[in-house]
Amino acid sequence: MRVIDGMHRLRAAALRGETEIEVRFFDGAEEDSFLLAVRSNIAHGLPLSQEERAAAAQRIIRSHAQWSNQAIGEVTGLDAKTIAALRRDAKDVPQLDARIGRDGRVRPVDGAQGRRLAGELMAEQPDAPLRKIAHAAGVSLGTASDVRRRIRNGQDPVPAGRQKADPQPPARYAASEDRSGTTAPRTAEQNRRILLQKLRKDPSLRCNEAGRALLRWLEVQAVEGEDWERLLDSVPMHCAATIVELARGCSGVWQDFAAQLERRGRASA
Repeated sequence: MRVIDGMHRLRAAALRGETEIEVRFFDGAEEDSFLLAVRSNIAHGLPLSQEERAAAAQRIIRSHAQWSNQAIGEVTGLDAKTIAALRRDAKDVPQLDARIGRDGRVRPVDGAQGRRLAGELMAEQPDAPLRKIAHAAGVSLGTASDVRRRIRNGQDPVPAGRQKADPQPPARYAASEDRSGTTAPRTAEQNRRILLQKLRKDPSLRCNEAGRALLRWLEVQAVEGEDWERLLDSVPMHCAATIVELARGCSGVWQDFAAQLERRGRASA
């Protein structure tokens, strides 16, 4: 029953002698209620000062380190460069290889590495669809298109202003990419962890039974490397064929679910 936004309105109602006031409840973690409070106070009423926004950003960088600089900037009303500077100065903040952007997609922190990997995949699979290359390299479709254009023009996939001292793609891609267009296992596991963490905190899912059920199903499906090995070792051989059939059936159901969700997303865009 803590007020997130509207302290002045609540006080004014009390001074008028009112005993009730209309409210909108928020059910979520303390970190997420802070996000809502900041977002609600950067534009209306008495907006947060620049110093208050910077202080809020520092707190959000620690509580939501997996968010991109642009995503945090959108909440606090600061530009991405300011957030990047605050992140560099922050202590005890985990350094992640990828972050969640404003669109909910997970992208590598170092875009140059993703560009180089996309270039390698294009050289090895010249006929592969651009969307497949983008997914495998962990870059946007627009970035993959730009990489292809630069390669066709005889240019480096990475623009000169974004070159890094070490031009090699990260080991987490190079060591585990099977060159079939599939995202590297370690990268995929990390992406799933980040996305699930974000979904668990989303009140639109957490605050209704259907959403909570969906989260439980997704968490069950998000089994990682060592867990897969333990599951495989636990299957008796006389049950293997049955479990193979069930597993493939479940995979098909999830594929259909994803396809229908994509179609709805495109229709509402």
